[in-house]
Amino acid sequence: MSKPHVVVIGGGYAGVMAANRLTKRDDVAITLVNPRDHFVERIRLHQLVAGSSEAVVAYADVLGERVRLVVDTVGSIDAGARTIALGSGQEMTYDYLVYAVGSAGTTQVPGAAEHAYGVTTYEEATRLRSVLDAAPADAPVIVVGGGPTGIEVASELAEAGRNVTLIGGDRLGPWLHEKGRAVVERDLRRLGVGIVEGTRVAEVMAGRVRLDNGRELTSEVTIWTAGFAAPDLARASGLTTDELGRLITDETLTSVDDHRIVATGDAAAPSGLAYRMSCQAANQLGPLAGETVLARLAGATPEPVSIGFVGQCISIGRDLGLVNFSHRDDSAVGARLRGTPAAKVKELVCRSTVWALGMEARRPGSAFSFKDRSRAGRVQAAAVTPPLKESGLSR
Repeated sequence: MSKPHVVVIGGGYAGVMAANRLTKRDDVAITLVNPRDHFVERIRLHQLVAGSSEAVVAYADVLGERVRLVVDTVGSIDAGARTIALGSGQEMTYDYLVYAVGSAGTTQVPGAAEHAYGVTTYEEATRLRSVLDAAPADAPVIVVGGGPTGIEVASELAEAGRNVTLIGGDRLGPWLHEKGRAVVERDLRRLGVGIVEGTRVAEVMAGRVRLDNGRELTSEVTIWTAGFAAPDLARASGLTTDELGRLITDETLTSVDDHRIVATGDAAAPSGLAYRMSCQAANQLGPLAGETVLARLAGATPEPVSIGFVGQCISIGRDLGLVNFSHRDDSAVGARLRGTPAAKVKELVCRSTVWALGMEARRPGSAFSFKDRSRAGRVQAAAVTPPLKESGLSR
């Protein structure tokens, strides 16, 4: 009798964690499909842009030996036939599918696609690095977006001597506690970053941007970090998603359309109440998605997922940073760590994230998650989860 085959789409933090967790059973065939033959440290892409890190790790260092890596893209999912169509033209069958396609930058602002550069994928960051290397050292650089990515990109480039303006939207770092936000603003200004708040970009043009208040700013290189969405694969395949393309699941991360499809990381929206797109969530959700599949393979009922946050960790150049602690529900509190100690913590977090992936590869089951006991109440109050549809296929 052939082994059940589990296919994981996406080799980022959540996908690798899920694939590694599945190796707890030695009677399961596991395939990871990813468009690159190396693992991308997404939380270091701002360093790749500035030239202080290559932001890649060999899959041999983070992926279990029993996981087969297929370097390819996925064009569509046929849930009824339990197959995926690969970009190479081949078709792959599965018994269970883990949907871990991650997220990428998105914008509807006119001109952004033509005249701005993204930084949310390895290819985007590599291209941006080449563009910056070719630009004069004093060329005006505009970073659009006041979230963690925008802050880290702006500070990294300013520390390298670039002339950087950060357009933070209505408010810089609105998810931070007021005390944490003050730290970020102070340290960005110390690095020479110009900060524009209370306005948004209305149009990106060659050599400049126009704000919604009519003001125009000169920009040799415009970097777009405002807004994220999941790839359109699930929606295009007829599966139920939210407005950002994340697969809607129940609280066990199981698709509301098919119990043989499990979503995780940035591409999952449990009960329609998605967690913040982040490495912090992905590293916790990945193993839990694996556990859901393992439970179904064993004929058991999967446990509801529970993960919690500990805070927001942001680097501000190489020498400064902020750790803004939070409640488990991801709401910020006033407690914080700043300056050089925070920068060292952020570097430790980046290293420990890769270490955790490798540890799960060597000892599946070692990764753990925090608990947010308040989530159940929020889910019940929202009451947005459709009933789980059985596909009619045997478990």
